[in-house]
Amino acid sequence: MRYPGRDAIVATAGESIARGSRSFAAASKLFDPATRERAWLLYAWCRRCDDIADGQDHGHGMSVVEDPQARLAEVRERTAAALAGEWVGDAAFDALRIVVLETGMPHRFAWDLIDGFALDADGWRPRTEDDLLRYCYHVAGVVGCMMAVVMGVAPDDDAVLDRACDLGLAFQLANIARDIGEDAGAGRCYLPADWLAEVGLTAENPLADRNALAILGTRLADRAEGYEISARGGAAALSFRSAWAVLAAADIYGGIARKVRARGASAWDSRTTTSGGEKLAAILKAWGAARRRAPTPRPAGLWTRPR
Repeated sequence: MRYPGRDAIVATAGESIARGSRSFAAASKLFDPATRERAWLLYAWCRRCDDIADGQDHGHGMSVVEDPQARLAEVRERTAAALAGEWVGDAAFDALRIVVLETGMPHRFAWDLIDGFALDADGWRPRTEDDLLRYCYHVAGVVGCMMAVVMGVAPDDDAVLDRACDLGLAFQLANIARDIGEDAGAGRCYLPADWLAEVGLTAENPLADRNALAILGTRLADRAEGYEISARGGAAALSFRSAWAVLAAADIYGGIARKVRARGASAWDSRTTTSGGEKLAAILKAWGAARRRAPTPRPAGLWTRPR
């Protein structure tokens, strides 16, 4: 059988990120060419796994799936083949094979991400904030670690990987805050049970009282901002162009969390997004921040990823 070459797989990955995330696509253009291609390859695998698990098309159209365990088994089987260096015949999984071979990325990161899909397949819900943050690690924080390796960070540089994980946590907390309504429609709720009880809501109907929900939306945005600040302080360990991309993405996604907080009870009347102009402003602002970047200590009290 004749398999597509690297250039074709990279092109397919570029199409995937353009369809799946305009925010990440915009930030990825700031990387040097080699890093940008590897970022696309990694994104394509993450996106494909998520789409298989949730029955989506590039992150759109989430629905309740009837066979979550079968879908999870498919993701595991194809990922195992890719990590073993085999051609899978699915461009996104072959993208993973390429990026792992080129960067020496630890296989455990891929399996940590899949553990996050397993939580969803099991109908898991968080009871506490610690549960929530562990989930955020598995579905996003570990992607930050993987992206750091793509950007040239050593796989055993725990201090820098912690900051990269913090950025993933910030992104996922922003996503959860934005998508409470959409998630509820698919039978999911990522708000901790003790948070819900505190404001008189339930996981079955978190939208029952929008004013109460706004309290939790603000809390999520506040948490996201704390991890975003930490991630910004770690950008000094990256090259200029990688720092530029990371800081731009932080501002774009941080903007989503801040908008949810500002919209209050109306945050779930329509999807919270950032405009093209806001993305451009974030990119320009990040250019200056990347030029002035300096290391800062990681703030005390933040949750830390499992080793």
